[in-house]
Amino acid sequence: MKEAIVDPDLNVSIHDTALPVPEPGQVLIRVVVSGTNPKDWKMPRLFAKTPSNSGDDIAGYVESVGDGVVSFRKGEKVAAFHQMMTSGGSFAEYAIAWEHTTFRIPEKTSFEEAATLPLAAMTAALGLYQILGLPLPWSPTSAPQPLVIYGGATAVGAFALKFAQLSNIHPLIVVAGRGSDFVETLIDRSKGDTIIDYREGDQVVQTKIKSAAAGKPIHLAFDAVSEKGSYQNLCASLTAPGKITVLLPPAEDYQIPEGMNIERTYVGSVHNSPAAGKTIEDREFGAAMFSLIERGLAQGWFSGHPYEVRPGGLGGLQGALRDLEAGKASAVKYVVRIAETAGVQ
Repeated sequence: MKEAIVDPDLNVSIHDTALPVPEPGQVLIRVVVSGTNPKDWKMPRLFAKTPSNSGDDIAGYVESVGDGVVSFRKGEKVAAFHQMMTSGGSFAEYAIAWEHTTFRIPEKTSFEEAATLPLAAMTAALGLYQILGLPLPWSPTSAPQPLVIYGGATAVGAFALKFAQLSNIHPLIVVAGRGSDFVETLIDRSKGDTIIDYREGDQVVQTKIKSAAAGKPIHLAFDAVSEKGSYQNLCASLTAPGKITVLLPPAEDYQIPEGMNIERTYVGSVHNSPAAGKTIEDREFGAAMFSLIERGLAQGWFSGHPYEVRPGGLGGLQGALRDLEAGKASAVKYVVRIAETAGVQ
């Protein structure tokens, strides 16, 4: 099969490799579309610093299943979240996922839309519900609950907004920039939701966050940016005791203000790896949320993120990853169709 490998300089090379074999509890998927995420360039360049197939968002057909898998059978249309930093990633003709991180794609949902969902939607769900402890979609709140979402036009931020709406969490105070028009479609102004443009500067952002809840204290925030002053602005804006969940750990030299708690949302915790953190709790939560997403897609009350198909299949990955690094993606996810790759039959 064809497999794309990303090196630390973000050069992408395509190789012929053997098909992965699913272990017990795993699903082998013939990939139709792979999604991309900012971590796909950050992992090889900044963290692992070794060449790898760093793709994790899979949409395709079940090819085979490992021992013990009972929920899926060959030929089913599925999407899945590949276990990060393991072999069998989505930048290939075939990829591996665990049964509990795989869900069916309704016929009316395209592979392209489905490929925008797994990593970003699950990150949003973990942050809102497992870290911040907000009411779940099947038990929505009836009381006002101010929540700041920093980076509302990012895929994670947008999915956090969608889940928050399902949980009836308002007012939503959303920090965004170029993608503000898109964010406007995800909020409810009649319930006090508002958008703050981060391009107005840190002091303006802090002032507007404080005043956005109409006098109510703001204790919770989801930071889907986690850099460029985002959590610093939140710490300066929330009312103690405040809790902020971030996607990247704060800088080592940053002194977290008294009364503020910053906790990282690590989406890898939904996998089976003992190093992933709260393995059992988050694994079962992940399985439940992917089932909810599947139902939401089928019934029309949940949807994926806007996407842009990058031409050339796996051959288009290098340009996509470099554009992600350059910050060009706003209110959009880049996806690739594997069949467009040179040499794929």
